[in-house]
Amino acid sequence: MASPRAGRQPQNDGYRSLSLSGHVGFDSLPDQLVNKSIKQGFCFNILCIGETGTGKSTLIDSLFNTSFDDPVSTHFQPNVRLRAQTYELQESNVRLKLTVVNTVGFGDQINKEDSYQPIVDYIDAQFEAYLQEELKIKRSLFSYHDTRIHACLYFISPTGHSLKTLDLLTMKSLDSKVNIIPIISKADSISKTELQKFKNNLMSELVSNDVQIYQFPTDDETVSQVNTIMNGHLPFAVVGSTEEVKIGNKMVKARQYPWGIVQVENENHCDFVKLREMLICTNMEDLREQTHARHYELYRRCRLEEMGFRDIGPENKPVSLQEAYEAKRHEFYLELQRKEEEMRQHFVQRVKEKETILKEAEQQIQTKFDHLMLMHQEEKLKLEKKKRALEDDIAMFNKKKANAELLQTQAFVSTPVVSLKRDKDRKNSGFM
Repeated sequence: MASPRAGRQPQNDGYRSLSLSGHVGFDSLPDQLVNKSIKQGFCFNILCIGETGTGKSTLIDSLFNTSFDDPVSTHFQPNVRLRAQTYELQESNVRLKLTVVNTVGFGDQINKEDSYQPIVDYIDAQFEAYLQEELKIKRSLFSYHDTRIHACLYFISPTGHSLKTLDLLTMKSLDSKVNIIPIISKADSISKTELQKFKNNLMSELVSNDVQIYQFPTDDETVSQVNTIMNGHLPFAVVGSTEEVKIGNKMVKARQYPWGIVQVENENHCDFVKLREMLICTNMEDLREQTHARHYELYRRCRLEEMGFRDIGPENKPVSLQEAYEAKRHEFYLELQRKEEEMRQHFVQRVKEKETILKEAEQQIQTKFDHLMLMHQEEKLKLEKKKRALEDDIAMFNKKKANAELLQTQAFVSTPVVSLKRDKDRKNSGFM
């Protein structure tokens, strides 16, 4: 017997049948991402490190063809401080929020030992702010103003010899935190032969001191060839200028000297065009990605490990965030109890020590009191003895006084009789 379903035609219940071999439409996804990114806008943050007077502000103005407001800095800063300024730029229909961070007073101090520390602290502070935003329960990363440094333009003075110790220490302390692009500023102050030799010396020093600078990516076939060539030109020797000079029939940005004119955008004169192309036109997005995927992830991992979070437990088993949090909470609670017990024991010990000191002081006071009482009794006995002796002397004195008075009285009574007898005798002798 044949099945009742045999030969039954599929029924159309109101659903459309789509052929998978036809055009679906997800090839428009890149266009959707582009439209969304253009609507949202982009941000790019540049850190300029270099001594005062190396042309940092002038080069930034030249790169973005804009005159930014940057106050003039003095050479008498007590320490290095960082000044961040944000600008809203637009080219065609693309909006860019550009933040330029300048190091004020870098290299101006007599003691340059910790000149790079404020820079390290600033970069870490931006990473920490982004991490705290990520760790929030209610995050707003879509509208969050990302202040992490995407590119560090390190300005090297054109000495023609080698890197300064301050430059090596600073770049070594920053290479794991930011994309460093070394730049020889004011490169028109040395000859081409000296400049090429200077470049070779700089790269040799960076390699020998294991300083990791940013390398333009070569994994993308579209930019692999040009980036490979540009990596060979590092560090870029640049000249910046906002002044325009007329050459032929057009005005160009240049620096005019008594001996000639140095054109900023002439690749035979300097590497300004190469820097602008690599930094802005070709690799700006890679700089942003490297900042997030490499430098920020390294900072984030170290910070979470400091907090006690782990991906793998003691038995090499995955640990969830809740388990890590509970373990950390328990560890913190035990540490709190231990510190509380230590404080209690310390308090009890201090109380006992204080009681011992008070008892010793009390015993000393009691001993002193007993000694004083004994001295008091002895003095009292001496005084009583002296009192009795004085009373005896007074009694003796009074007795002698009474006797003296009695003798005096008797003498006074006998004196007139004697006197009369004598007068009588004198008269009798006279008349005879």
